[in-house]
Amino acid sequence: MRATLAALSAWLLLIPAAMALEPPSGRVLLTVTGNIATTNVGDEAHFDREMLLALPQHETVTATPWHDGTVRFTGPLGRELLAAVGAHGETLRVTALNDYSASVPVTDLLENDVILAMTLNGEPLRVRDHGPLFIIYPFDDSPELLNEEVLMRSVWQIHRIAVIGD
Repeated sequence: MRATLAALSAWLLLIPAAMALEPPSGRVLLTVTGNIATTNVGDEAHFDREMLLALPQHETVTATPWHDGTVRFTGPLGRELLAAVGAHGETLRVTALNDYSASVPVTDLLENDVILAMTLNGEPLRVRDHGPLFIIYPFDDSPELLNEEVLMRSVWQIHRIAVIGD
């Protein structure tokens, strides 16, 4: 398992997207810190909404415990964000605006189409709707992910991600 994590983490460093990261021009929604190769503000990577929208977008249609029925989320794949910052680590410490935090294994993002949802049914996620960013797993596509452990990793109102480990 450790060898697999190391190989997957090394793969992220080879992604061309990690070459350059412009500084944000709008309000910063997300700060990525820790073991990253690409930064734009000191030793951190700051992203505004436009920068996050510039990453390849993905749609997940799924039911969640927090919504009625099936809903449509859109946002960048977690692995695309990791590639953009040249992340190399085993764990993400994802922190919400209210300081709730959860440890998310990097393998979750590499092995599943986990997104940083920015919209819900086509509307931007606001703080009162669990925004501006919400980790969404593809629960309907992979029902085995619908368990207490993964639900605890589905952080909403994300504003900070720290990449931990080597």
